[in-house]
Amino acid sequence: MPHWSPLFHILIYPGNDACKKLNLHLQIKTILDRTLIIGTRGSDLALWQAHFVQDSLAAIGIAAELKIIKTQGDRVLHLSLDKLEGKGFFTKELEEELIAGTIDLAVHSHKDLPTENPPGLIIAAVSEREDPAELLLILKDCVDVRQKLSVKYGGIVGTSSNRRKAQLLAYRPDLDIKDLRGNVPTRVSKLRDENYDAIMIAKAGVTRLGLDLSDLHVEELTPTELVPAPAQGALAIQIRENDTELFNAVRPLNHPNVAEELAVERSVLKLFGGGCHLPLGCYCRKDGEVYQVFTSKADEGGDFPDRLFIDAATTDGLPEKIVSYFARDRQFPKKVFISRDLTEQSYFRKALEKHGIEIEARSLIRTVPVITKMDNYIFKHVDWVFFSSKNAVEYFFSLEPLLPKATKFGVMGSGSEDMLRRRGHFADYTGGDIDPAEVAADFAKLANGTTVLFPSAENSLRSIQSGLSSETKIIDLPVYETILVDDVELSSAEILVFTSPSNVEAYFVNNLIQTDQRVIAIGKSTGRKLEEFDVQYTLPYSPDETGLAEAVFGVIL
Repeated sequence: MPHWSPLFHILIYPGNDACKKLNLHLQIKTILDRTLIIGTRGSDLALWQAHFVQDSLAAIGIAAELKIIKTQGDRVLHLSLDKLEGKGFFTKELEEELIAGTIDLAVHSHKDLPTENPPGLIIAAVSEREDPAELLLILKDCVDVRQKLSVKYGGIVGTSSNRRKAQLLAYRPDLDIKDLRGNVPTRVSKLRDENYDAIMIAKAGVTRLGLDLSDLHVEELTPTELVPAPAQGALAIQIRENDTELFNAVRPLNHPNVAEELAVERSVLKLFGGGCHLPLGCYCRKDGEVYQVFTSKADEGGDFPDRLFIDAATTDGLPEKIVSYFARDRQFPKKVFISRDLTEQSYFRKALEKHGIEIEARSLIRTVPVITKMDNYIFKHVDWVFFSSKNAVEYFFSLEPLLPKATKFGVMGSGSEDMLRRRGHFADYTGGDIDPAEVAADFAKLANGTTVLFPSAENSLRSIQSGLSSETKIIDLPVYETILVDDVELSSAEILVFTSPSNVEAYFVNNLIQTDQRVIAIGKSTGRKLEEFDVQYTLPYSPDETGLAEAVFGVIL
């Protein structure tokens, strides 16, 4: 008898390889004698997905035709998803026809499926995964480069997803989130009709439909910035459990590596007891030999979400471990120190204060300008200006430079990007990695052979410059000096977060780490400075306040 493997979504059959190949050949030959019926919803995106599967089957010699089926989610468009009752708003009717035998297989957006199949149905194959990033589409006259995400202050953003709502408001609490229903082209049309200032939709749908968005401003949020829904971007092929011939026939369409990653995401969703209503994002990917999982969860769509980043060598027990970090009875640190001043709207501050954690925010350095005036001739042939810190941005633009219109901007981290926005400029390149060497290698692909200006601190590490080719003209421009604060007081916080090598030096020149304290470094340069003082530390995934908050919640005291 075959047995079901829930982790990989496959049936495993006994017998030797020769028997398996022979049985598979005979079963596929039987299926070739008839035309399969694929059940699908009727939206443009659903039909694209169904045709994709139809073409994939044709490529392996299996004919199929489509049957369009309306679901509850298609019929009820006047209510937001959290007002609809039950689960499977976009899948139930397809599953009913599959059970009844009026269709042979159903094609679903995997994220729409409940975490458990109805009795008698299984997922026979999982497609390759389209990029699960989110797109924020903005009317061009509603763009404000000085605001994070580029939507004007107080802008109206359309989405019916509680997950998107919670994460958007965490970054931009001033936004007015309104319900938005309909298929992808309909939602874009509602934006163009100016019912909204911006809308958020999945990149996968736009890519598959090949939509022209040239009349809109598009901001892409990566899956690590705004965590997608479990299984977002993948398709699921669902069949009857007892249809072993069809199961074997569609196996060439299955991507087991994708199925393994989705199993982690959907297991987390299941353990939380959630469905479409739950403001939960979960994204798993394999990076080399390590599984990386990003999770965002709020209780309600308007609540500030908790976030966690975790990596592991195996998926065994990983969903349970992730869910345990979100347990209501979890013990949080009473106090966290961070070596920078924080505003009241700081993401890091809001994430920690939500759980009653006291924040000791104080910079251990001060900065002063080293030049107050310069000759604008220096910028005449500059192609790129690259900033490694917020201070570099601030002090550079205080000089009121006159740059060529074609000048491009590169930054290290979202903090520098936000400061650049406040000065009225988009970043053409944002280095989001915690390792400057990797950022340098990435930036070099764009900037090698050009002229790059580096406003920086005096005696900077020059990590990015060292990764550029000899054909690149590098102009170093020190614009500020870092001065260490004298006699820094020891912090009693359980977790110490350091945001620059200079802050590390200022703290540990006269202080020692206490045995019960944990340390987080914003990036590898800061980590190397901690190593000079024999201090062990944890690195966040991303060198920004979101990454630092994730790292704090990932520390076990």
